[in-house]
Amino acid sequence: MDNDRINGAIDKAKGTVKEAAGKVTGDPKLEAEGKLDKASGAIKGVVGGVKDAIRDATDKNPNT
Repeated sequence: MDNDRINGAIDKAKGTVKEAAGKVTGDPKLEAEGKLDKASGAIKGVVGGVKDAIRDATDKNPNT
């Protein structure tokens, strides 16, 4: 598993907590930061998935 996927999952979790904290406290800035962290985590997860797929494909076919 690529580090980007791991870091993406961590960012998504942090974003969820921040977003919830922002909603509870009525802090729109914290809520927005949480949403941004979640989006960033999702992107990192996709990038990590692509890297894993490329790595798997090249491991199966060393001529590529």
